[in-house]
Amino acid sequence: MNIKAPGLTDQTQVETLLESLRREAESQMERSRQVYCNRDLNLEKIDCVGFDMDYTLAPYTQTALDALSVKVTLERLIRERGYPAEILEIKPDPDFAIRGLVVDTWKGNVLKIDAHRHVGTGYHGFTALTEDERKAYREETIRLNDSSRFWLIDTLFALPEAFLYAALVDFLHKREPDREHDFRRLFGDIRYCIDLAHRDGSIKSAIVANMEEYIPGKDEELALTLHKMRSAGKQIFLLTNSFPEFSNKVMKHLLDGVLPEYPSWKNYFDIVIAGASKPKFFTERAPFLIADEDGKILGEEYQSLEKDVIYQGGNLIDFERMSGVGGERVVYVGDHIYGDIVRSKKSSAWRTVMIVQEMESELKKSDELRDELARLDAIDAEVFRLSERITFDQTLAYRIDDMIAVGNGHDIDQLKTARRELIKNRDQLRRRRKELLAELDEAEVGHESRFNPYWGLIFRLANENTLFGEQVEDYACLYTSHVSNFLNYSPLHYFRAPRQLMPHERY
Repeated sequence: MNIKAPGLTDQTQVETLLESLRREAESQMERSRQVYCNRDLNLEKIDCVGFDMDYTLAPYTQTALDALSVKVTLERLIRERGYPAEILEIKPDPDFAIRGLVVDTWKGNVLKIDAHRHVGTGYHGFTALTEDERKAYREETIRLNDSSRFWLIDTLFALPEAFLYAALVDFLHKREPDREHDFRRLFGDIRYCIDLAHRDGSIKSAIVANMEEYIPGKDEELALTLHKMRSAGKQIFLLTNSFPEFSNKVMKHLLDGVLPEYPSWKNYFDIVIAGASKPKFFTERAPFLIADEDGKILGEEYQSLEKDVIYQGGNLIDFERMSGVGGERVVYVGDHIYGDIVRSKKSSAWRTVMIVQEMESELKKSDELRDELARLDAIDAEVFRLSERITFDQTLAYRIDDMIAVGNGHDIDQLKTARRELIKNRDQLRRRRKELLAELDEAEVGHESRFNPYWGLIFRLANENTLFGEQVEDYACLYTSHVSNFLNYSPLHYFRAPRQLMPHERY
């Protein structure tokens, strides 16, 4: 872009120039490194930025962590619940589970639903549900608050639960095809054993023993992002459910010694809170306990939250009281749609940023398939145009029917001829629309399978938002793939959401 602006003195011209430069810079930025805006957020008005740790500051290597979780859960299913040793032959499928899936624990199904709770795709074990099986869900309501039946896979930590459920449903059918299996108990056993693996430290001890395999280390971009925010005068805090000992080891791995100005990871943060028990942190009144790096409790804090101290537990009310910051001047960045984003949004005036690690690969793939997506959009637009034309022609036919019925001096033969032509044309348009819809359905299935062979895109289900996509849109002010993407923006940047149009406002 070549902008000539000699002798600019008028403030409006200066602002126009700067805005043009900003837009040019953003257009040249990779889409996978951009921050996306649902609601306007002016960082200049933000005093305090908080971060979750797991999958937010610490981006786990998903395939490695899934394999670990599957292994230790299968071992406990054998030891604790008496499952046959053959289940150890089950190998993780990194493609099977994505965020936003729903487990129907009664029927043994894993479902992908849209924002209206309609089932678009589903599997019983690894067998795809038929159209009739999917339509059967329209006769009942998928009540996500009924955890006795439906279980939402809303974190990356939970992906192994969905995979293991499908894998074991498949295993049990093959092993005993004529037996009626208790799928509800199966899911309860999986949940118990995977929780046990987290509680007894099996998963975290394996991560700590081989940190590089599970968490990429020494992230200079992350360090620079935190430094940039601190340099702009913002307070930075850590708020994680991981307990102090584990949090200390992960944060050391990520940040210790990356920048000379920050020899310890704790130097980046004004307040550190571990073992926070979110979402209870936002809804209950647990005390702030003082802990050392090994997790030993040293006392309780009532007055103020100090730098270089690790706190455990705590609650929103006392955090705002003791820190002196709160309301909409706080931004919290997390990866858990409910525990980090929905609950904090409902319980406070904090602004929110959702980290969706999977976005990076999806956006890169969509860039590769840009021509294919343009073809889908063109077919969709033509279907819309044909539908409008069919409706228009049908309306004209109704008007001609009225004119024939009334008479009033009209040439009835001409009206009948005109009506026949309209109906003929309408029928041709309908046939063409049917052909295009079939072509569009086939093309969409092929397109989405390039992202994930089972489920397609995490945010979309055909032309609707998925449940997960709708939650991100409703509750996250901003969303992006990595915390370090904020390095591409000024810490005073004004994020503006695109104008949202209702259908009647579109031309």
